[in-house]
Amino acid sequence: MESSKWIATVASIWIQCSCGASYAFGIYSSVLKSSQGYDQSTLDTVSVFKDIGANAGVLSGLLYAAVAVRRGRSCFSVGPWVVQVCGAIQCFAGYFLMWLSVVGVIHRPPVAAMCLFMLIAAHAQTFFNTANVVTAVHNFPDYSGTSVGIMKGFLGLSGAVLVQVYQTFLYGHPSSFILMLAVLPTFVSLLLMCIVRIYPEKVNGDDKKHLNGFSAVALTVAAYLLILIILENVFTFPVWARVITFIVLLLLLAWPLRIAVNAQRDESETLPHIPSEERSQLIDHSTVQESEIFSPPEDSIEYHEVSADDDNSVVGKNTNLLQAVRTMNFWLLFIAILCGMGTGLATINNISQIGQSLNYTTVEINTLVSLWSIWNFLGRFGAGYISDIFLHTRGWGRPLFMVLTLATMTAGHVIIASGFSGNLYVGSILVGICYGSQWSLMPVITSDIYGVLHMGTIFNTIAIASPVGSSIFSVFVIGNIYDEEASGAGNSCYGTKCFMLSFFILAAVSLCGSLVSLILFFRTRRFYMQILLRRLRHLTRQ
Repeated sequence: MESSKWIATVASIWIQCSCGASYAFGIYSSVLKSSQGYDQSTLDTVSVFKDIGANAGVLSGLLYAAVAVRRGRSCFSVGPWVVQVCGAIQCFAGYFLMWLSVVGVIHRPPVAAMCLFMLIAAHAQTFFNTANVVTAVHNFPDYSGTSVGIMKGFLGLSGAVLVQVYQTFLYGHPSSFILMLAVLPTFVSLLLMCIVRIYPEKVNGDDKKHLNGFSAVALTVAAYLLILIILENVFTFPVWARVITFIVLLLLLAWPLRIAVNAQRDESETLPHIPSEERSQLIDHSTVQESEIFSPPEDSIEYHEVSADDDNSVVGKNTNLLQAVRTMNFWLLFIAILCGMGTGLATINNISQIGQSLNYTTVEINTLVSLWSIWNFLGRFGAGYISDIFLHTRGWGRPLFMVLTLATMTAGHVIIASGFSGNLYVGSILVGICYGSQWSLMPVITSDIYGVLHMGTIFNTIAIASPVGSSIFSVFVIGNIYDEEASGAGNSCYGTKCFMLSFFILAAVSLCGSLVSLILFFRTRRFYMQILLRRLRHLTRQ
């Protein structure tokens, strides 16, 4: 079985499933707090550095742009594996040092040192994510929304997958779970890193058909985890039941390999009489830059009519970070993400306190927190997949889906603010799906507007808006208003008054993000229509 973009996709999926350790912070936060003698405020400070590390991926983007586009067919050639190695080193170093501190091998380090450990450990996630997401866009430029949705979707599910590993093998031993987080993602990424490469083959296979197969696997895994989460919050599983359910999960995660084998067989049948070495040479010499698929011809009359100003003149071309930040489109996207991801992350960070103030039971709150990863996945996967369909069939620009999802998120915040019975179930579903959507739409819009060459650097820079917005809304909006309303023992607050004003403010912010996205949609509408026209011309030539 030859290495190909399909095998690379499978390797990326498996790495994504193992590297979302930042989503499992709740498993070991209690032992970190007790072993280090932290109060809640100090633990929250460590958590902030987790969010910063998991979102500040500028370095990973710069490294990818520097090394990954050099296409070599050997693992010893410079490529995405360099980015994976850097992520593996940081992952092991950060979590291993954290584990040594928790078990007492290192005497209680200063809070600043623990924050550094957490920052390094979480920062590894950006290297894994950048290597896998951007490589997928290179390998499937015609279906970048679907491929990014698959990668981001499995990353969103990784927290639930890691929790299943914990509950099956390490339940009741959260300190050992920290050691596992140091070893498992590092081992998986180092084992598979040489497979994740850019493959420029342009054959006549049906990419969409097999990508749909990966999508079906993602939906099946999500549905399976959803059922497990609900059952685990209702029943107590014996050890044998946990082992069986985990084996089933592994079998589901192995399913993409079968899809990749079928895809390779279908593609090999299109060139049956050409030896693989000659086929590789033929394809390499005949391949154009993937980013050209999203780049309008420079002599296109229609495109120059779109360029009403110097800002739009870079749309669809390979643009570096310094050029991108000088454009209005960059800042429109940044503000929209700050409003969307910032309010969404602030919601999940405070959902336990909201549930307590509304007298939800502990089981109900734990269920809400667990199900968030599923709603997050549905948004990540669905937005990329659906935006591809409407782009290829109707020419609808992807920013339109940011408009719709942020408007829906506004409704979710209003529902949470209302405080009616069961409001958190409905509100968390809407906010969770729409929050996940931004993680899929933003990287693809970045590659569409600024090209794929520096995509990793630019979308990771825009992603910084997420922790920035979350910090602003969590501390200065939700935290301050909660403290003003609190009057009970332990500075606690009960009733709708605790969070009503806060979430009406978050709703207004989300609505502003939707309006900003609408401006971006109108600024890029003609460009996206050109993508559809070029695709139709290409299909008519076949």
